[in-house]
Amino acid sequence: MSFWNWEWVGTHLDLIGEKLGEHLWLTLLAVGFGLVVSFPLAILAHRRARTYPAITWVTGLLYTIPSLALFALLVPFTGLSTLTAEIGLVSYTLLILIRNAVTGLGGTPEDVKEAARAMGYSERGVLWRVELPLALPVIVAGIRIATVTTIGLVTVTALIGKGGLGALMLGGFRRLYPQIAILVGVALSVALAVAADRVLLWAQRALTPWARRTRSVTAT
Repeated sequence: MSFWNWEWVGTHLDLIGEKLGEHLWLTLLAVGFGLVVSFPLAILAHRRARTYPAITWVTGLLYTIPSLALFALLVPFTGLSTLTAEIGLVSYTLLILIRNAVTGLGGTPEDVKEAARAMGYSERGVLWRVELPLALPVIVAGIRIATVTTIGLVTVTALIGKGGLGALMLGGFRRLYPQIAILVGVALSVALAVAADRVLLWAQRALTPWARRTRSVTAT
C-alpha cells in the first residue's frame, strides 16, 4: 500500500478529528491542572524564598523522569486511564510554570511595591494589583512553553491508549492504519503547537498592553 494514501485521509476525517479533539483536550487538562498546582507553589516560593530550592528540586525531579518510566510506575495504581496520562503530563508542566511565575513576580521593582504600600495596599493587594499584572508577560511565556511541550508529550500517551494524534502515529507504525496516518499525526501535532503558541501570544499582548507601550517607548 502506498505511503501517500490520501484517499484514506479523506474517508477517515471523523477519526482524525476525534484524535485531534482528544489531543487538544488532554493538553488543556494538563496545562489547566498544572496552573492550579503551580500557582500557589509559586506564590509560596516568592513569599518565602527558603522554600524555592525544595519546590524546584521536587518538580525538577519529576521533570527528569522519562515519560514511559513514569507511566509504567503509575499504571499498576491508576490503570490505562486518562488519570494516568494526566498525572504524567501535569508533572512535566510544574517546573516550567513555577520558575516563570517566580521570576516574573520577583521582577517587580521594589520602589513600585513600596509606592503601592504607601497608597494603602495590603500585601495581598500588592500581589494581585501590582506584582501579578507586571509578571503576566513572563508567566504567559511559561504557559506557552508548557503548552507546546505538553502537545508533544501527549503523543507518548498513545502507548497507554490515550494518545490523541499519537494514536494515529502508533497505528501507522503498527500497520493498523496506512502509513500516511503517521504523517497526518505529525503534521497536525506541529500545527496544533504552532496555533496554541500564537493564540497564547495574542492573549499575552491583549492582557498586557502596557508592555507593548513600554517597548515602543524604549525603542524610540
